[in-house]
Amino acid sequence: MKFLKFLLVGIFFGIVLVKSEAVSWYRIYEMFKFQAFHMYGIIGSAVFLGVLFIWLFKKYRIKSIEGKDIDLLPKDKGVARYILGGTIFGFGWALAGACPGPMYILVGTGVFSMFIVIAAALLGTFTYGLLQKKLPH
Repeated sequence: MKFLKFLLVGIFFGIVLVKSEAVSWYRIYEMFKFQAFHMYGIIGSAVFLGVLFIWLFKKYRIKSIEGKDIDLLPKDKGVARYILGGTIFGFGWALAGACPGPMYILVGTGVFSMFIVIAAALLGTFTYGLLQKKLPH
C-alpha cells in the first residue's frame, strides 16, 4: 500500500503517453526521419518543464516530501561520453521503436514482443556495468 501512489501515477503517465501517441512506433519513425513535429513537441515540452522545475527548485529551495533539501549536484564536464552514450541510446531507440519508459507501457498495451527489447536493454545495462571502468567518464 505504501507504493500505491507511485503505481497510480505510473498508470496515469502510461495512459497519457498512449493517448498522445508518444509510444507509437510510427510517430518515432516520423521523428527520426524528420517528417513530423509531433514527437519533437512532446520532448521539447518535457525539456522546457524540466528546466522550469529545476529553476523553481533552486530559486525557492523546495524540499522533498520528507522535508529534506533537494541537492542537485553538477554534472561532470565532458563531451565524448554524452555523444557516445546519446548515440548508443538513439540507435537502440530507433531499432526498438521505444525508449525505456514506453517499453513497459507497450507491454501493458499488449505488445508482448517488447519483452525481447526489455531483455536486450537489461543485457545492455549489465554489459555497461562490466565495462564501466574502461569507458570515458
